[in-house]
Amino acid sequence: MDKNIKIYIAGHRGLVGSAIKQEFEKKGYTNLIYRTHSELDLTDSAAVAEFFEKEKPDWVVLAAAKVGGIYGNNTYPVEFMLENLKIQNNIIENAYKNNVKKLLFLGSSCIYPKETPQPMKEEHLLSGYLEKTNEGYALAKIIGIKLCNAYNREYGTNYMSVMPCNLYGLNDNYHPQNAHVIPMLIRRFHEAKEQGLKEVTVWGTGTPRREFLYSGDLAEAVVFLMENKDAKDIGEFINIGSGYDMPIAEIANLVKETVGFEGKLVYDTSKPDGTMLKLMDVSRINALGWSAKTSLKDGLKIAYEDFKNKHLTKV
Repeated sequence: MDKNIKIYIAGHRGLVGSAIKQEFEKKGYTNLIYRTHSELDLTDSAAVAEFFEKEKPDWVVLAAAKVGGIYGNNTYPVEFMLENLKIQNNIIENAYKNNVKKLLFLGSSCIYPKETPQPMKEEHLLSGYLEKTNEGYALAKIIGIKLCNAYNREYGTNYMSVMPCNLYGLNDNYHPQNAHVIPMLIRRFHEAKEQGLKEVTVWGTGTPRREFLYSGDLAEAVVFLMENKDAKDIGEFINIGSGYDMPIAEIANLVKETVGFEGKLVYDTSKPDGTMLKLMDVSRINALGWSAKTSLKDGLKIAYEDFKNKHLTKV
């Protein structure tokens, strides 16, 4: 493998993109390119076109996206749909126009219908109605999958799509309202501990089950696929996950233990639970030679240390 191949990582400062950047660097790749949002607005089609014409990357990893938890998705469906459509359409179209050899598009497990047999297999896509609380984001990601496959079919490109389960890890988003489950819980428990509070409120009933994957494990899967596989090897898209799930209540207690909060948990059942079950079938990615290795308990320790070291002054 040519370690000087030019690789553009879109979204290199986020949870996913930063882990992928670090993994490529660890593997010895020396020609990684990226831009901050202030340097390149990925929703600006003219700016994206100019960037690709100038840089001519060989590989593209599309990890840039507008992401958030159940509150953000449910409250701002227009923004989550439009911004993600603009980002991915601009990048995929200009990758083709500039002869990118391989592209990997990152989606989300929320593409699956709300009532999906468990564990969720790749063939379950579009087999039922989506969960309403994140429908806008899910539809944008489904379009991304279909667009990559349309380019492969019509133009013979090599564009892969991967669908990770819920993620957490270094450089996560700890926004008080728009964060995902684990970073939201880390922040709430930490603030409660610092303020000497007696209880922390968690949305929903605590009964939905969720699968989580450490971002570093996902990054290993992405680099593994880019180095060793092509679109024809994985089909329309492929799931990436840990292969196990647990109730939100159990996850909340693990975060509580990690942070060291000694109060009690209170569940606000007036708030939505979202999809009750979301376990992904990872047999295909396992069969190709990759599997997750970081336990949730170990990953939470790393994430909490990162939160304390890097993010306390920002949140």
